[in-house]
Amino acid sequence: EVQVDKPAEEPVVVIPKAKANLPYPSRLRKEKLREKDDILAAKFMEIFRDLHFELSFADALIYMPKFTSMFKKLLNNKDKLIELTKTPLNENCSAVVLKKLPEKLGDPGRFLIPCEFT
Repeated sequence: EVQVDKPAEEPVVVIPKAKANLPYPSRLRKEKLREKDDILAAKFMEIFRDLHFELSFADALIYMPKFTSMFKKLLNNKDKLIELTKTPLNENCSAVVLKKLPEKLGDPGRFLIPCEFT
């Protein structure tokens, strides 16, 4: 009789998959939330574009009795309406708009601060 040696079976070792350690996991979550928000905003804008209202100005005035007198005053006094659309600018804003920026001064060099130690 001939005996055949069976090779010893090697034990099967299961290595668990390593999780990727992200340095800032909250950043990934925020990014995913932003993507979801962008998708929802796009869907909302698509729905909003498809909305159509057929409402005359007179009907709108009827439905908004609180504002009728204000609308009438604004429409009758167009000069005041134009004044309301004008926005006053402060010095900084007007300088930027008119491109009148203050002149840059040179380096003053050294300076001394007089002080006494007693």
